[in-house]
Amino acid sequence: MERSDIKLIARDPAQFDPQAVDQLRSSARLAGIRHVVGLPDLHAGHGIAVGAAFWSPDHIHPPLVGSDIGCGMALWQMDGALRKFRLAHAERRLRDLDGPWDGDQAAALVRADLPASMADPSLGTIGGGNHFVELQRVEDIADPARFAELDLDADRLWMMVHSGSRGLGHAALQGHISRNGNVGLPADSTSGQAYLQDHDRAMAWAVLNRQIIADRFAEKLAMGGRRILDICHNSVTPHAVAGQAGWLHRKGAAPADRGLVAIPGSRGDFSFLVEPVAAAGDRALHSLAHGAGRRWSRSDAHARLSRRFRAAELERTPLGSRVICEDRRLIFEEAPQAYKDITGVIADLQHVGLIRVIARLRPLLSYKVRSQ
Repeated sequence: MERSDIKLIARDPAQFDPQAVDQLRSSARLAGIRHVVGLPDLHAGHGIAVGAAFWSPDHIHPPLVGSDIGCGMALWQMDGALRKFRLAHAERRLRDLDGPWDGDQAAALVRADLPASMADPSLGTIGGGNHFVELQRVEDIADPARFAELDLDADRLWMMVHSGSRGLGHAALQGHISRNGNVGLPADSTSGQAYLQDHDRAMAWAVLNRQIIADRFAEKLAMGGRRILDICHNSVTPHAVAGQAGWLHRKGAAPADRGLVAIPGSRGDFSFLVEPVAAAGDRALHSLAHGAGRRWSRSDAHARLSRRFRAAELERTPLGSRVICEDRRLIFEEAPQAYKDITGVIADLQHVGLIRVIARLRPLLSYKVRSQ
């Protein structure tokens, strides 16, 4: 068996959790995998490391994408002036957003080149886990010339949406496992092509889902907005390495070949708007960290933090932002303390020359779930 190349992207690779590195090594032994990259937000997952990219010339491995195909970050610059934003007013208005969207699903799906049969009550909803909508403002601008070139405005409210394909990705993965087992497939096989069709539809559905979520929030806030970016960090896509065609799997890894990227911190930390440095992309399989990365598993976070804090104490962050999360277990599982320092993740990416920071964004209000 040909040995895979494994690269760890960090100033100090010793910082990584040994369990996550062991998971990378296990994945590197899968059929056809030739290159593996661990990014600065690398952490252990359910058998597969998160914050990683995997390349094969000829194989598709659905478990390397995971169950939330198309999960990603989208960022909007809103029309509303920041100076007019009132946090308490916004908090009162953001209600009735967790139930089904009352729009025309069939028409929205057709506009997205998807069959109307993919209508589902979850379309236009955030979902659980680490998904969120966050209202933000520009804290500081690192590259004023590029910021202006992109026609961005510091005196605007910003909105970031993190969500995915909801149950579709899970169904695609489970369908693959039920038909083929928990193994990889030749990309040109009938089974491989069937998975790719399900995958690509879930990807498009996830992009549409984020757009509808943003529209729902914008309507509550009585303002419009302009989408700056939408990037998926769980995917498998055609990608050539050293001139050889192949397949790039990203599991919690933002693409560095799709333009601007938003890299969020925890709900109590800053987020960063960055631009990939194209010339440096090959060293990290044209991938970037997709966020801060977890320090603790969800069960560990709940066990540690529920003994130290009341849920109400976690509804405010050290940066002065507000958190709406009325799921009393989730508010502990997704607390800022459960995540790595985003500043260190960004510094690691800069150290190896993968990104230019354009701006830093401060959280104002993070929305996860509330009672209807």
